[in-house]
This record gives sequence, structure tokens and C-alpha cells, in this order.
Amino acid sequence: MDDVALPFESYGLSHRGRVREHNEDNYLILPRSGLWLVADGMGGHEAGEFASATIVEHLSTIGIATSAPDLRERFEDRLIEAHDEIRATSRQHGVTIGSTVAALLVMDGRFACLWSGDSRVYLVRNGVMSQISRDHTEVQELLDRGVINATEARDWPRKNVITRAVGVGEDIVIDYQHGELQLGDIFVLGTDGLTAHVSDEEIERMVNSTGAQAACEALVSMVLDRGGTDNVTVVIVRIRDDLARLQTASPINLDRGTRS
Repeated sequence: MDDVALPFESYGLSHRGRVREHNEDNYLILPRSGLWLVADGMGGHEAGEFASATIVEHLSTIGIATSAPDLRERFEDRLIEAHDEIRATSRQHGVTIGSTVAALLVMDGRFACLWSGDSRVYLVRNGVMSQISRDHTEVQELLDRGVINATEARDWPRKNVITRAVGVGEDIVIDYQHGELQLGDIFVLGTDGLTAHVSDEEIERMVNSTGAQAACEALVSMVLDRGGTDNVTVVIVRIRDDLARLQTASPINLDRGTRS
């Protein structure tokens, strides 16, 4: 499959929530470049917003790649630039500043998910959702080692402590998963403000029942109805199987959304 023939429908929505005065989340939707991402800043409201916005600013220049390896190289180069800028600002002000990132890259009928921190990427295929990313958190490490179980993890006092972030540490470390695209695939990218209030089963049901914009709006509404204790951002990308007949069409560029 050639990406220029794939009809994408994508939408993003970000909200500061019910408790926080400022929104430290950001997101980016660039269907023609084959890039979607969410970022969750840390370091205080101004610093956190700066960190996530710096990632979006650098990645927004990614342009049009010539191949899948070129797209990944462009992504990593710009993420390193953002990492270096965030670290420089952190040193200048003597504070720790950073941001999670969870990104989807699509080209030549393939996808790649790259992430650092606890923002997530899910894939819904044939109606069944699986988590592509794996949280970089203390609680996930304890789960992996068998020190605690899933029930204990839900109430673990340090469950929000992340072990990786862009701008934190000398070197940037990101994880990566890739695969073949299928028509009808749905990707969900979200910050931890989403998964703190909405279960995986609820996300799966919502994205299977409606379009990208309606699903984003419904998921954010669920978060707010349940207290909205953190900033929340969600980006949904659908590969429209019902438009597969349009083999010469450009992607549907619904690169819309809101941030509040």
C-alpha cells in the first residue's frame, strides 16, 4: 500500500482538566508527513508546557520523507534537537524539565510507534485493542519484576513516577515497535490523563463505535466527568476501510482539534 492512497481520518483534542490551571500537554497531527504525536510536559506549568511545545515545534518541520527509514531518521533527528534544547533550558534555570512523547509514523504501508515516558499508543485491529507502547514508569518496572501485581499497581503511591522523558538525562532513550498497516486499523495516542480515568475496554468500545472526532470528544468528556485530575490529550488515527476504493485519493486531512 502506498501512503498517498491511504485515506486517513485523524483528530486530536487536549484539555487542561478539572484541577490543573494550565495545560502542559501538546499534540501534533501531520497526515501528509505521516506523523502524529502526543507529549506531556513536566517541570511546572511553564516549564512543562515549554517542554512539550518544544517537541511539537521541532517535529512540525519534519517535511515529506522519501522512504520509511528517512521518515524515522527525520523524526529522531528532530527529537534529539528538542531534547538538547530542553536540556539547555533546564540547565539555565536550574530545574528539571522534560516531556513524554508517544508518536505514530506511517509510510509505505508500514507503521512505527516510538515513545518515551508513560504516554501511550494503542492499536485497534479487527475490533480488538492492544497496547503497542510500554510505560516507562517505576510501577511498570515493579510489575515486570513481579514485585507487585496489577491490583497493587493501581494504588501504588509512586505509580506516576516516570523513568524516561525527553529532555531528562544526557542521552535520549526511546522505544520502538513497527508493523504492517491494514485497512481499518485505528491508532489511539493518549497522555496519562486519559488512562487515569478511562479503562482500555472503554477506549476500545468508543473508537469502535464512532469516528475519530466523536471518539476524541467522548473520551475527553468521560475524563472530565470523572474528575479530570490531570491534563488530558488524545489523538485518534483511522485508516478508513470504507474509502479503500479511492486508490488515487490523497489522505483525508482532518488535522483538526482543540486545546484548552
